[in-house]
Amino acid sequence: MKKLITYERHLVAQDKAPQTIRGYLSDLRLFVRWFEQSNGEAFEPQAVTPSDVRTYRQHLLTLKRRKANTVNRHLMSIRSYLDWAVRQGMIEQNPAKPIKAVQQTPQAPRWLDKKEQYALQRAIEKDLQLSQLRYPVRITTRQRDAAMVILMLHTGLRLSELLGLHLGDVELTERKGLLHVLGKGRKERTIPLNTEARKALSSWLSIRPETNGNEIVFIALEQVSDGSLCGRSMQRVVRRLGQDAGLPKLSPHILRHTFAKNLVDAGVSLEKVAALLGHSNLNTTRIYITPGPRDLERAVNQIG
Repeated sequence: MKKLITYERHLVAQDKAPQTIRGYLSDLRLFVRWFEQSNGEAFEPQAVTPSDVRTYRQHLLTLKRRKANTVNRHLMSIRSYLDWAVRQGMIEQNPAKPIKAVQQTPQAPRWLDKKEQYALQRAIEKDLQLSQLRYPVRITTRQRDAAMVILMLHTGLRLSELLGLHLGDVELTERKGLLHVLGKGRKERTIPLNTEARKALSSWLSIRPETNGNEIVFIALEQVSDGSLCGRSMQRVVRRLGQDAGLPKLSPHILRHTFAKNLVDAGVSLEKVAALLGHSNLNTTRIYITPGPRDLERAVNQIG
């Protein structure tokens, strides 16, 4: 659809993340398909009514059995597109504006408890020991992998931020370390490094191969030419070490959530947690004070 192509260019010009753009367009294509099948007419912004959006919301909830946060994400994608259509002069008002979001009970994100964190740390150490003994040719790759996972666990970096780190973004001394991060919306922040993060990063940088002009910290090693590591490669690293630790669903985002939860449990204020995570809205950070299943379990056991 030509108008969606134009809208995609608008999102790119707004410097939206590629993953965000893909999500918006995927949601919109599903709505367009539903609209045309339900109404028997071609989709045009001026043809959409509030009843269409309201019925689609119900369709997602009852027939597709989508969760509240998924339905609300679809509504946001539709609303954003129609806001753009208003600014383009295609329609006078946004028909999705009066449609309310689905109420949802706040749910804590998935994070690792202390036992799981210990299991992951042990899996990383065993992986390094095994590589040194049996696969010395892989030790450089394994040291890089260990540094990436430990750094995410102790800094809360987003995957894109980790892979975008340049050597010039790192300040390291024996007793102090800082990362200068360019985050979402091109917002800069500085993250202090604790002992574990400094040790892991120093170990990697001490053996990081020299490259021709590539200043990326975590480079790809098993290629013809050393280049930047891609997101899928990092996800495979996390999944492999997670499986070794008995955590088959481990992901980079769970590592980020774990860092935030550790801060909250240590009594760090939400303002400081938000600053470290790069959140512009404090409400986004409040999810980490939402009790998780293990928090509730511990609460019940206190009166057992």
